[in-house]
Amino acid sequence: MEKRKLSFWQIWNMSFGFLGIQFGFALQGGFMSRIFQTLGASHDDIPLLWIAAPLTGLLVQPIIGYMSDRTWHSKLGRRRPYFLIGAVLSSIALFFVPHSSTLWMAAGFLWVLDASINISMEPFRALVADNLPESQRSYGFVVQTLVIGVGTWVASNLPWMVSQLGVSDAAPQGVVPMSVKVAFAIGAVIFLLSVLYTIFTTSEYPPEDMEAFEKEKQKKNQFIPDIVNNIGNMPLTMKKLGVIQFFSWFAFFTMWSMANPALTEHIFNAPAPIEASYDMGVLVQKEAFDLANTTFQKASNLVGSAMGIYGLTSMVFALLLTFYTSKRNINRKYVHMGSLILGGLGFIGMYYISSPENLKYCFALVGIAWGSILSMPYAMLSSSVDPKKMGVFMGIFNMFIVIPQIIAALGGINYVSSLIGDQAINAMLVAGGSLIIAGLCNFLITNKSAISYQS
Repeated sequence: MEKRKLSFWQIWNMSFGFLGIQFGFALQGGFMSRIFQTLGASHDDIPLLWIAAPLTGLLVQPIIGYMSDRTWHSKLGRRRPYFLIGAVLSSIALFFVPHSSTLWMAAGFLWVLDASINISMEPFRALVADNLPESQRSYGFVVQTLVIGVGTWVASNLPWMVSQLGVSDAAPQGVVPMSVKVAFAIGAVIFLLSVLYTIFTTSEYPPEDMEAFEKEKQKKNQFIPDIVNNIGNMPLTMKKLGVIQFFSWFAFFTMWSMANPALTEHIFNAPAPIEASYDMGVLVQKEAFDLANTTFQKASNLVGSAMGIYGLTSMVFALLLTFYTSKRNINRKYVHMGSLILGGLGFIGMYYISSPENLKYCFALVGIAWGSILSMPYAMLSSSVDPKKMGVFMGIFNMFIVIPQIIAALGGINYVSSLIGDQAINAMLVAGGSLIIAGLCNFLITNKSAISYQS
């Protein structure tokens, strides 16, 4: 089927739901560790508490990809039913996460939240490849990254913005501050509304042969054999991209799980107070704990705002690529390589700076890497796989995202960091090294159609 070229605004509408998805991811990535620390977790415990995120991705995305490839609804099409289900569940989970009263409750909500986000996210990736001709795919994924950048920046700053409006950062021992609760509630509303916007403004191509499609659906479900067969028959380019993804996502999982404890301690000198170090029955010590906790919460707001810079930079980077790729082809391989190496230098720089003011420059470099990670691998992949299996391959490709995160959560971060020392900030050095390795692995990509679309 010959697909027509879409205008910028049509691609924008198609991608707009990712604004909400990124609100969910940015609030989760920027503030779940803060919630865990508020509820009493040590920084060594945090990576394991985060294991819900990659495990749910590993389970959910291939299933949703497979199901959405075999779905066609007369009104909602192929991918949009999953947008809607994921958005409703994610919004509910986002609202309740900061109201957790115990660590196990917060970790449980993270499972629900991440599974729900994944239900929406994978079909959004596939939608770009479904609706755009190959010559526009780099452009489409870059526009999607532009929307993601906006969402990351705004969502990362939400607790700080809410705090500036007078909502308190102070809270009793073991209670998440109201500024975080309000921020998550706003995120829940934006998540749902932005996904609904895409559902109502975007159409999808029906299957080329509806009769053959219906016959395929009526066949006995071969989900597990089909997934195993597709994994075994992955294109070589997809496997090579998987190596790049492994080191890229190990780095970013390290940032999401460890940036708050690392930076509040190393840059702001405001580590989370440990309750066992205070005699809460003594008024003076209780007041000291409350003061240290409020200082930590305010420092966490500033860490969140600094992290928002990577979203802002990825947005600017994506905007520049949007203008360029709308008229010209790009060398995806070298763009991605350079971007990842710059991001790695940004992470390493966090170890060496002493002023919070300089943190924004480090995250600006990280944002360039993030902007590329969200577009270039998917553009290269979409030029290397069977269009009829786009959903399932996008889901399988997610394995190269979640497996490194599972390894990181199960002790990878703690082990590699401990080789350098016992300070939390060493995790940022690990993230930097991993991202530089990911950049150099781009030399593995040799498929010309993946490197640059050939008309």
